[in-house]
Amino acid sequence: MTAEEAAVEAVSDPVAGSRPAREGAPVLEIEDLHVSFPTEDGRVRAVRGVSYRVHRGEALGIVGESGSGKSVASLAVMGLLPRGAEVRGAARVLGEQVLHLPDEELSRVRGERIAMIFQDPLTSLNPVYTVGRQIAEAVRAHRAVSERKALERAVELLGAVGIPRPEERVRSYPHELSGGMRQRVVIAIAMANDPDVMIADEPTTALDVTVQAQVLEALEAARRHTGAALVLITHDLGVVAGHVDRVAVMYAGRVVEEGPVDAVFSRPRMPYTLGLLGSRPRLDEERVRRLAPISGAPPTLLAPPPGCPFAPRCPMAEDRCTAEEPPLRSVGAGRTAACHFSERLEEDGADTLFGRPDRAPPSTAPPAPDGAAPLLSAKGLVKHFPVRSKGVVRRRIGDVHAVCGVSLDLREHETLALVGESGCGKSTTARLLLRLLTPDAGTVEFEGADIAGLPRARLRRLRQDMQIVFQDPFASLDPRMTVAEIIAEPLRIHGLYRERGGAADVQRLLRTVGLGPEHGARYPHEFSGGQRQRIGIARALALRPRTLILDEPVSALDVSIQAGVVNLLEDLQEEFGLAYLFVSHDLSVVRHIADRVAVMYLGKVVESGPADRLFTSPTHPYTQTLVSAIPLPDPRKERRRQRILVTGDVPSPSSPPSGCRFRTRCPKFADTLSPAEQSRCIEEEPPLDPWAAGHLTACHYAEERALWSEGP
Repeated sequence: MTAEEAAVEAVSDPVAGSRPAREGAPVLEIEDLHVSFPTEDGRVRAVRGVSYRVHRGEALGIVGESGSGKSVASLAVMGLLPRGAEVRGAARVLGEQVLHLPDEELSRVRGERIAMIFQDPLTSLNPVYTVGRQIAEAVRAHRAVSERKALERAVELLGAVGIPRPEERVRSYPHELSGGMRQRVVIAIAMANDPDVMIADEPTTALDVTVQAQVLEALEAARRHTGAALVLITHDLGVVAGHVDRVAVMYAGRVVEEGPVDAVFSRPRMPYTLGLLGSRPRLDEERVRRLAPISGAPPTLLAPPPGCPFAPRCPMAEDRCTAEEPPLRSVGAGRTAACHFSERLEEDGADTLFGRPDRAPPSTAPPAPDGAAPLLSAKGLVKHFPVRSKGVVRRRIGDVHAVCGVSLDLREHETLALVGESGCGKSTTARLLLRLLTPDAGTVEFEGADIAGLPRARLRRLRQDMQIVFQDPFASLDPRMTVAEIIAEPLRIHGLYRERGGAADVQRLLRTVGLGPEHGARYPHEFSGGQRQRIGIARALALRPRTLILDEPVSALDVSIQAGVVNLLEDLQEEFGLAYLFVSHDLSVVRHIADRVAVMYLGKVVESGPADRLFTSPTHPYTQTLVSAIPLPDPRKERRRQRILVTGDVPSPSSPPSGCRFRTRCPKFADTLSPAEQSRCIEEEPPLDPWAAGHLTACHYAEERALWSEGP
């Protein structure tokens, strides 16, 4: 056993009742695992020779781009691959080989010794059974206990993962719970029989940052409660940094680097790892450099190229790299890397290797003066959606308060970010600004002219100046049209195709977004997610707009591809002087790209101001919880930083709380305010008042709080 493994064994603290592993033996051991799937064109080699070990109480993080084989390897261990999958190698739990076990024996191992937490909790839970019954079912599958005892265990587990009022929630159905609560129910099911290993497959991908923090805390509680080893599969390097002991980086179906998380993050020995770290924007960094994207795309695993699969994207690649695939070899104490020239990376950073420019992003160029009239302005926007009863006669029984009095200003060459949790009204506000929805009250002005009452003909003319880029590029592109036809469509609709140069203008737009003219003849399904988003941006630019509304434009992309799109947006803003309304829940990206930020909660703006100020010294408790919940891809800082956990879930927008809408989840309300101060928050809605120059906040007891000082 290595010194690192001995240290992990020494600090682990399994609870009473957990089955002890053999002294020094791993609880989970994967050895030379290969997985392939049949297709019409041949077999896809999804996993190629993966090996790793996890000891009791240890947490291993597995990271990599989509398609790297992270989830497939874990599904193979659980015996959950589809028919036709070919699996070779070994997977041992407490020394017992679990690959190719008969279903009956594998069912005994699953849930009792090894448990899995899936990415989408709604598909993991049965909609027709209460969550309590489903947890009790997991208990009774492996333990001879009565139904009453199993339900008591379910209540205990729901409390352990932080679900409030577990005695009541045990009788709830999955659809009655929020996404974060459902994920915690799945964690409770995984904990039911104190397993030796828990595999969490992207457990926080679809969650808001505040809910993500709650789920990660529930995972930590599960580890403490069961003493289990944890395999955490994720693409979020910040999550890995703060919650694992070792990290394995996967690329093209194999592990390309592995080691202690601190060492791998501080001094990567594989160019791909370095590229992943350089691609991720960070909340704790000033906007003085561009991101360092990894060019190109991962290779097809149908017929991997000879040599190192990362060579076509690697700035260090030499002839040897394209001829000989590097083995995973030792590069130091407890560390391995698959690179012929890993020693060269001891001093190089992403800035040097991937050419990250050491200059301010273009979006920090001076926008219009503060006294200048805004390009786009909204005043008192209100939008409520009716809630109707079921049945033949559907009566209006209430309203969803989606947007409640939102006011925004956007100036030329400025990026204004609109942030907040899902359901706060961000996307609805964006659609109101474009008049894709009609507001119930309020005004929207473009260059001083009210657009709310414009006739259809004049509204079409306005579309030339205001365009939108949607979150899902594939859903917003017509699959029956070629890329050239998609980009040309807005020009044809507005009668500008011939005037702007026709096909030559389409080719210019393709080059502008980093694609070649040859891509124009292809269809959307033939492109990667990042390329499809570039196509969507090219279509939005076709009419030469002055304002782009970007609705979660990079949320569905891998971090390496995300960096390229963010850099592209900065380039376009510098070249064309665009104004951006950037709708996002990813505050790391917002920190990098935005000049100003408006924070929304339950349909209202609760704080707005310069991005640097909001991220370093926020004044509203909600903004403080958002900023503190964003994970940092730095293990030392992530473990020591201040953390403000918000409790509970967002109230229903059809029945928002009286007074301050955030008070039901506000840490300050619960912990520091006197009864008289709490009464004010309950009875009186705080106005959005000036705090400092250009900085507004809606809190009766606002105070600045620095969030980047490291803890003790």
